[in-house]
Amino acid sequence: MAAGALGLFCLHFFAEKILVLLRDGRKLLGLLRSFDQFANVVLEGACERIIVGDLYCDIPLGLYVIRGENVVLIGELDLEKEELPAHMTCVSTAEIKRVEVGSESGKGCHSFEGFHEKKNGVP
Repeated sequence: MAAGALGLFCLHFFAEKILVLLRDGRKLLGLLRSFDQFANVVLEGACERIIVGDLYCDIPLGLYVIRGENVVLIGELDLEKEELPAHMTCVSTAEIKRVEVGSESGKGCHSFEGFHEKKNGVP
């Protein structure tokens, strides 16, 4: 996206609640307060949303500066619609971290072993 197009795009979202998807997979929500031609972004009242299965948690971050090279996507949130499906449950930071660690420890090892079994044909 050209620098001029980025400027016109972001002007539409000034003072709007936006979602920023980062290169490492994190999702940040907040009010767009500033940006530049390198896609550096300043969010006010930012929070990181962590989603694991049907559980989610918003971790408050406050005023947050995001370096443009880490931005994958910027999108407007429709405040008139529900942000999350009705089946999602909000949990505490401690609970989401516990669930997140549990799901990561089991998933990586099994999927890797399964890949080798299929690839090599060894049961």
